[in-house]
Parts: sequence; C-alpha cells; structure tokens
Amino acid sequence: MIRQNVNRPDPEPLALAALAWTLRDEARAQRLLDTTGLTPELLRVALEEPGTLSAILRFLEAHEPDLIAAADDLGVAPATLVSAREELER
Repeated sequence: MIRQNVNRPDPEPLALAALAWTLRDEARAQRLLDTTGLTPELLRVALEEPGTLSAILRFLEAHEPDLIAAADDLGVAPATLVSAREELER
C-alpha cells in the first residue's frame, strides 16, 4: 500500500507503484509499450521524467478496469491516481 499525505499524495512513488502493477501482467505491459510508444530501454531511462510517469497513469485512465484494479491493489482511490497524473503534468 502506498503511504500518502491525506491532503496530497506524492505522485512520483504512486506512478512508479502503478507501473510495477502494470508490469506484473505481460499482456498489459505490452499494451503500455504499444500505446505509449515507449520501449523497455526508453522506459528505464525516462522513469524519473514527469512526462513518462504521467503517461503511465494516463495509460491506466484510458482503460477504467485497469485504473480501478490498480487503485485497489495500491490501496488508493482511482481519483487519487488521476490527481497524481494531473500534478505530474503541471
């Protein structure tokens, strides 16, 4: 479970945890790469970039069942993942 400030979650660790959740399923991981245009190498290099982290969360937002399942697994509300993406895009 991601620990967070009640008022404002830290978006970077949340996005990284969402990435880890995404990568646990091979088909979902491949869909992430296909839809974002990222390669495994580029993903590794760009993990600290806010744009990459927001793309991961946007990927989950694009498929509501994944967004809900990831949020449930991470112990946060789906809206928390959306808010984290919005913060990363500022």
